[in-house]
Order: sequence, then structure tokens, then C-alpha cells
Amino acid sequence: MNNLNIVQIGAEALALAVLFATPFLFAALGEVFVQRSGVLNLGVEGMMLMGAFTSIYVVSSKGLGADPVIGLLVAMVVGALLGLAMAVVSVTLQAEQGISGIGFTLFGLGLSTLLFKLLAGGVITARGFQSLYIPGLSDIPYIGKILFQQNVLTYLAFALVPISVWVLNKTTWGLQIRAVGQNPAAADAMGVNVARVRYLTLIFGGMMAGVAGASLSIAALPVFQENMTEGRGFIAVALVYFGGWSPWKVMGGALLFSIANNLQYWAQNYNLQIAGSPIAPNLLLMVPYVLTILVLVFARQRRRQEPAALTKPFTRGEN
Repeated sequence: MNNLNIVQIGAEALALAVLFATPFLFAALGEVFVQRSGVLNLGVEGMMLMGAFTSIYVVSSKGLGADPVIGLLVAMVVGALLGLAMAVVSVTLQAEQGISGIGFTLFGLGLSTLLFKLLAGGVITARGFQSLYIPGLSDIPYIGKILFQQNVLTYLAFALVPISVWVLNKTTWGLQIRAVGQNPAAADAMGVNVARVRYLTLIFGGMMAGVAGASLSIAALPVFQENMTEGRGFIAVALVYFGGWSPWKVMGGALLFSIANNLQYWAQNYNLQIAGSPIAPNLLLMVPYVLTILVLVFARQRRRQEPAALTKPFTRGEN
């Protein structure tokens, strides 16, 4: 294999890494806002599944055959409604957040599977968002393929990173989110409605999880099958810890996990070998999950960055 082929393969690999980082990035950025307000949402996986199914069903010929934009809007609404339901359970009813989050994941998995079997009866495919070629930039050797031949949702996901930084650090709402996540009693004393802030972040986080699912089913692949997210929602939650609740670091983590998640594809298509022997596909499938475990283990070192009120319910009048 000559040097030119190696560079071409590297460019294709990085282009795929950017593409498949999109679902991670949408879901993890939404979870950054949720956790910064003091709530842990482990229901991201289920919300992603519902967003993935509803969006592609609306777009596919088995459904409404609508424009991909309509499918995206439907996924946003479905995710926001699930985020609202999560807010009722976690904020109003003050249920244990980890258990309720797992419940929402199981609900999303079960409902998406049921609807898939009832309404589709088989794998759904659709013509989703296509790659956008930016004149001039798309023609740059190698760089153009990696950065400027992606679909609109990928561009949007990466654009949301600096926007999220600005919102969290430069706006009144961002200040309220951080205050509620650090010290809800003090925020309440200053006139901030703690419950409303947490409701809004959970609704926003749910909407972003729905978009993450849609970016997978009507942009990256585009196809839907049972449990197609394959743990990406849990990885998105781990990315928040990995990135220390910083959108910039979360973006770096999303790219890293995307590369790990695509190792099997690259090994099979480019015949990657170790000591002359093909790499076992099952071994490569384990990589992102092993990496997730390692992230959560070493996340203990980031306790200083963790919102002080994370997972702690708040009731007015109690310290």
C-alpha cells in the first residue's frame, strides 16, 4: 500500500468519524445542559431510539413519505415530550434519577420495537439528508472530504458546540443553569425558579436526544432496525463525564468514541491486520464499551468539576 493510498484511507476514515460523531455530539451536548442543572438523565438511549424511529417512519414510504426536515421536527417533538415526562418524574415527583432514567431507556426500547413491528414489519429505509458540497471548500484535497462533504445535521452538531459554550457562560439562562446545578437553594433565594430551569433543560436535552436519533436514522445510515442506537445514548452520558461538562471537550470525546465505534468497519474494509492476522470483529466491537467503562472509572478524578447538586432533588425550604 503506497503513501497516497494511506492518506486517502485516512481521509475517508476521518470523514466517517466526523459523520458518526454527530449522534454522540447532539445527545451529549443536550446532556451537558441537563447535568449542569443538577439532573442526571439516563433515558437518553430510549429517547434516541424513539427519535430514530419516528423520524425515519415519517420520511419513509412505509409512513408519510415526508421531507427529511419534517422527520427531524417530529423527532424533536417526540424527544421533547419524553424530556418533559422525565422532568415530571425526576423534578416534580423526585424519583431516583438513575432508576427512572433506566426506565425511560427501557420504555423507548420497548415502544420503538413495538411500533417498528406493528407499522413497518421489517427494516425501514428512506432517502434522508444528503451530503452538502460547499463550493471551493469541498474540493480541497483530503480536508474537503473530511470537513466539507457532510450532511446538514453534522454541520449543525459541530456549530452547536461554540453556541453551547456561549449560552452556558455568557447568557442569563446559562448562569441560572449553572447556579441551579451548583447550589439550588442559593439560586432559589436569588429568585431563580429551580424547577422551571430543570424542566427546561430536560425538555431541551430530550429534544437533542431525539435529534441525535434522527441524525442516525435519516442522515448517517439512513435505515432503522431494532435497537439501532446500540448503547450510543449511554456513551453520550459518559462523554459528559469524559469532557468534564465542557462542550469543547465533549466534542473531542465524541470524535474519539466515533473512531472507536468504527474500528470494525475500517478493519473489514481495509483488511487491517495485527502480526499478519486479521483482527477479530468481536474484539473491535468491544472497544467503545471498554472505553466507556474506562471513562467512568477515571471520571472519579473529575469530581471537582461535577455540578455539586447533580442527582440531588430540591425542595423549597430545605437545605
